[in-house]
Amino acid sequence: MFINRLLGMVSLLTLFVSIGCEAQSFNNQSAAFERAQTLDNGVSLSWLEQTWNKNVLDSNVITTSDFRLLKQLGFKCIRVPVAFRHFQTNNSYNPNLLTRIDQIIRFSHLYGFKVIICYHSGNLDENMYGFEIQNVINLWQMLAKKYYQESPDDLFFELYNEPPHMNPGIWQNAANEIIKGIRTIDKKRTLIIGASNFNSIYELSRTTPLNDDNIIYTFHFYEPFFFTHQGAEWIGDQVATTGVPFPYNASTFPQLNPRAKNTWGETNYYQYRTDGNAQSVKDKLQIVKNWGIKYNVPLLCGEYGAYNKYADLDSRCRYIKAVRQTLKTMHIPGILWDYNSNFSIFEGKPSMANLPDCMKDAISYHTPN
Repeated sequence: MFINRLLGMVSLLTLFVSIGCEAQSFNNQSAAFERAQTLDNGVSLSWLEQTWNKNVLDSNVITTSDFRLLKQLGFKCIRVPVAFRHFQTNNSYNPNLLTRIDQIIRFSHLYGFKVIICYHSGNLDENMYGFEIQNVINLWQMLAKKYYQESPDDLFFELYNEPPHMNPGIWQNAANEIIKGIRTIDKKRTLIIGASNFNSIYELSRTTPLNDDNIIYTFHFYEPFFFTHQGAEWIGDQVATTGVPFPYNASTFPQLNPRAKNTWGETNYYQYRTDGNAQSVKDKLQIVKNWGIKYNVPLLCGEYGAYNKYADLDSRCRYIKAVRQTLKTMHIPGILWDYNSNFSIFEGKPSMANLPDCMKDAISYHTPN
């Protein structure tokens, strides 16, 4: 009789533990879904990832006037890509860098923005795996301690911007290690993670979710790349063809730049007549949306936009509007790249006077009555 009672108590205890774990999992997942939706209408502040700018920490690039403007335009989330590795000496970081991040968080509190801190410009590859991952873990553990008191509803950690083209299994192992490192300190923070091959929607659609239920899965969307990165000097000859309209228009479509011949840019040139339209944008985003539905996980389009040096303004407006509207229809929050650099929505320095009417329409800005 005693043994039977003991076994019954053990079974009951096991049931309670199981129910408790399921409830915790549900709560974490539910929180991740709810928090993901608060990140919509976001924009990246291109500043602290500018490794080429020697004076990046010496000037107040972002001030209260910028936050007032962002608030006026209806943005709700600030993504802050930070080139932590660039500002690291041995095992410490430039204190001015942390001061700048604190400043952004403080301003965000003041104006009611959610904040994403993103690890940008890392050295991860398959050969540097062990050393680089430990370095990333150390950084996130330091930030987890520093910002432990910040509400998980307001501050998010994006673990690694655009993991490079590498074995996806190796990247998933790395992501799991980073997650475990953070969870030893902060079990409630919602983390943001993308797939290898530079946050590819295609790579993400081929993976399975990680072993943590408090994660938002991010991807970057610059399709068709032939349009969004036309003329981008850092890409190379593949995107040398400029004057590409959106959507595709046979009467204004440029000749293929000779430099792009025999590159994937030539393939994309001929494919653009079918890729360069809003329906193609929708079809591609549907790939990642289907993946999110399949695994019941929240999604975030962490970057979208168009290089503004060569694409004409109206085409850029039409493209941003097409992506933004499709994301909203699919209930995927989106973050523009970017506020004040070479993908900026402004014609000149950020200001209402420099925001074209077509871009106001693209981001759904309405003049107050």
